[in-house]
This record gives sequence, structure tokens and C-alpha cells, in this order.
Amino acid sequence: MSLGWKEWNRNDIVYGIVAPVIVVLLIVAISQLDTLGGGGFGIVTGITMELQELLVIVAIPLLLGLAWNKWAGGASGFIMGSVYALYWADVYGSPFGGRNTGSSTILLGYLLSAILIGYMAGAMNKRSDNFRRMIISGVTATTIGGLMLFGIFQLSPVNVVTGIDGFLLTVLTRTASGAVIPIIAKVFMWYGVSI
Repeated sequence: MSLGWKEWNRNDIVYGIVAPVIVVLLIVAISQLDTLGGGGFGIVTGITMELQELLVIVAIPLLLGLAWNKWAGGASGFIMGSVYALYWADVYGSPFGGRNTGSSTILLGYLLSAILIGYMAGAMNKRSDNFRRMIISGVTATTIGGLMLFGIFQLSPVNVVTGIDGFLLTVLTRTASGAVIPIIAKVFMWYGVSI
């Protein structure tokens, strides 16, 4: 079906222009809350940072591991883990610039956890489109990836993720992602996105 240049409807404008612009403005507004509020929005910053971490180093490698294969999951984990580690090093102080000596262990943890999650999910799922197998593979891979990340964090002298709260934040958020992302992977498979 080919649409002509005059064939526009209201949904094209709403979902093609208005909704994306609103999403971008909301993202910018949330990113500025900390500076606008004088630091009083620590919980908002914490939530957005955790969601960003989960999207970049858990959801993308897991989705590609489940929907494609272990190599795509592992490779995307390497790429996304590297990008997140570089971002973290820039925001919180690079070990290469002489600041935060010991933070290289944290950076390594982000990288290895992302690779592990993507590869394990793909290796366990074996390109299956069975939803139960995808859930089991996703929850197992993310839980083990979270446990490994929390353990690696404990090796760093600059670690601030400690105690039961740190454990729950690191492991349970990943386990929850492991239960949600297979739903998205299954939808991708329904539309023929898997290879």
C-alpha cells in the first residue's frame, strides 16, 4: 500500500509529531529536575539513573539474546556495557584521570554483567519462541547477572552499593527486567523480527 503525499490523517500528526515532541520535552524536563530543584530531587535522579542502567545494560542485551541468539546478546552486551561504563566514568570520575582510584572494578562489572546477561539468555533460549522458556532464560540470566554485578561491586574500594538495599536494587531490578523483557521479545517474534 503506497500513500500519496496528500494522504495525511490526525493520527499521523499526533503519533508522528506531537507524541515524540512531548516525550523529548519530558525527558529534558526530568534531566533538569536536579539542577532546577537545588538537589531536592534525589529520588527522581535515582529512579531515572536506575531505569537508564536497566535499559542500556540489561534490556537491550537480554532482548537481543532472546529474540536473536547468544552471539547477538553477548555482542550487544559488550557494546552497551562499554557505552554505559564510559558514561559512568565520565559522570562519576574516570579511573584513567586519576580520580576515584578503584572505580575500574565497577566499570568492569557493568561490562561483564551486560555481556553475561545477553549471552546467557541467548544460550539458554536457543532461538526458541516458547514463552515459558523465554521467561526462564530471561529471569535466570538477569538474576545471575545481577548477583555477579553485586559481587564485583564489593571488590571495589569506591563501591557505594552495599547492604540489603544495594543487593535488592542490583539483583531484584534485573530479575524484574528478566520477567518483563521476554514479553517484548515474544511480541517481536509475532511480527517476524527474530532471525
